[in-house]
Amino acid sequence: MSVANSRVLLVVSDVDGTLLDPDKNLTPGAPGAVGKLRAAGIRFTIVSARPPRLTHELLRELHVTEPSACFNGALLIGSDDSVLRQLPMNTSDAQTVADRICALKLDLWMYTPTDWYVTNPTGYHVQHQEGLMGAKATPLRIYDMSQYHVLKLVGVSANFEAVKQAEVAVNAIPGLAISATRSSNYYLDVTHKDANKGQVILTLSKMLHIPPQQIATIGDMQTDALMFRQSGVSIAMGNASDDVKAQAKYVTRKNTEDGFAYAMEQFVLGLHEQQERVAAD
Repeated sequence: MSVANSRVLLVVSDVDGTLLDPDKNLTPGAPGAVGKLRAAGIRFTIVSARPPRLTHELLRELHVTEPSACFNGALLIGSDDSVLRQLPMNTSDAQTVADRICALKLDLWMYTPTDWYVTNPTGYHVQHQEGLMGAKATPLRIYDMSQYHVLKLVGVSANFEAVKQAEVAVNAIPGLAISATRSSNYYLDVTHKDANKGQVILTLSKMLHIPPQQIATIGDMQTDALMFRQSGVSIAMGNASDDVKAQAKYVTRKNTEDGFAYAMEQFVLGLHEQQERVAAD
């Protein structure tokens, strides 16, 4: 591959644990780093497990004009908030997964395009999520998944080992068209099989006419490792697990140490400048 064809033209970033610090605030250097990418002609967007209402402000603050993904890719939205693609779970798959999550004694959260339902309104992390959403969760009283347009199911527990084991158990169910990965130690995210961050990279590649090898990805969880496999430059956060780090080409600093900004400077803009010098010689 020539130097020109190896230059990064698009950066796709995870949100929680990457752009945000542990208190869910945008890391100090992130806006400036995104501005430098834009000045260098490198496009930027985000892919998140979050629902759209929890990405709007971030997109505005970072002046993102490219399509972005929510629910790990189950929902792709344009810069004008238009829905570009939806991938709801198959009804039978959603029912099987919901039943298994409940059987494993995890709280069940369900997201539709507009609503958020929970089996345990006083459960772990619900109050925190309500604060972020600016709205109360809707109690899930009807367990018939055919009654909903399910974009994502989440198994939630303060028992991190139980969530890890649930990931294995759900993935072991035969015949399901799902993607089941942990977006944090306490969340097991389950979506349609094509609603994952790896597929988002391939979709953006086609949509924006940018080859995958010219896309850089950055994140901290197993959900992000799926997009590492589809991009030319992959960067794991310093706060990622060793397993996630092992799947990335580079490792940056932690999100408490402005790891996103450092990664852009060292592994994207730095490489970009080196390639420009080589191309000029």
